[in-house]
Amino acid sequence: MHVDQSASTPPADTIAFDDFLKVDIRVGTVVEAQPFEKARKPSLILHIDFGPALGVKKTSAQIAALYKPEELVGRQLAAVVNFPPRQIGPLMSEVLTLGFVDAEGRVTLFSPDGPVPDGARLL
Repeated sequence: MHVDQSASTPPADTIAFDDFLKVDIRVGTVVEAQPFEKARKPSLILHIDFGPALGVKKTSAQIAALYKPEELVGRQLAAVVNFPPRQIGPLMSEVLTLGFVDAEGRVTLFSPDGPVPDGARLL
């Protein structure tokens, strides 16, 4: 699914607050990162620790244009953790890492300004 992520995109339709609460966005710490050689677009495979309730989850993220794998280990980032797993090439992606597209079309990660407990939910 492709979503227009440009800054000029009009706002999405209004939703109820209860609908927003259905999207479970949590913070986790990257414990492993590596190039995703078989991806169509430059991507990394991330293993993210979401704390004791969720554990470590895998995902593919199209962030290789701005991030090197070794820079990400230890970094906290946000992800949707309650979408069904999705097959991306040979990888079963378990979460959707969140980011914003910059002026050059590169994805920048969405993360907290300071440390928070792994597994903390976006309020």
